[in-house]
Amino acid sequence: MVQTPGMMPAKHTTKPRETRLGPGAYLPDSTEGLRRVEDLPRPKIIPQDRNYRHLPCPTCGRAAYRDRVFQRRLHDLGDLVSGRPRELELTYSQHYCSACRKYFNADTSDLAPPGGHYTLRVTALAVRLVVEDGLPLRAASWHLWRDQRVFVPFATLQNWVEAGGEKGR
Repeated sequence: MVQTPGMMPAKHTTKPRETRLGPGAYLPDSTEGLRRVEDLPRPKIIPQDRNYRHLPCPTCGRAAYRDRVFQRRLHDLGDLVSGRPRELELTYSQHYCSACRKYFNADTSDLAPPGGHYTLRVTALAVRLVVEDGLPLRAASWHLWRDQRVFVPFATLQNWVEAGGEKGR
């Protein structure tokens, strides 16, 4: 463009570039520099209730009333939106059958094996990473934290793989 007298020179204004995240955009892991378990983000607590007033006895089938109430925490696959781990706070009841004179707990086998600290979903995913995908134990442990926000020590993974994915027999 040719300038004529009386015309103002054109100003080149540049707008600041907006960074938009799209497919393939790299976001560094926010927990990359952490070296201690205590520095990990606080877990999101999800309450689960298996507290019943009475249940049928698994041995004789008679109604057994609640004797006590217990709580335990189970590590579950993390919340990927907030980037925080999730823990299930399981409240379950213990019952006493006066006919059999036996104690039994409310069934929680659909969530975790008896005495386990991790849900069945975590166990299944961890064993699948090692067995089907062929990841080494340490890499699988890191993968579970990075992608699922659940911390599983690689020695625990080794125990699960050697037991065939079950807590023990």
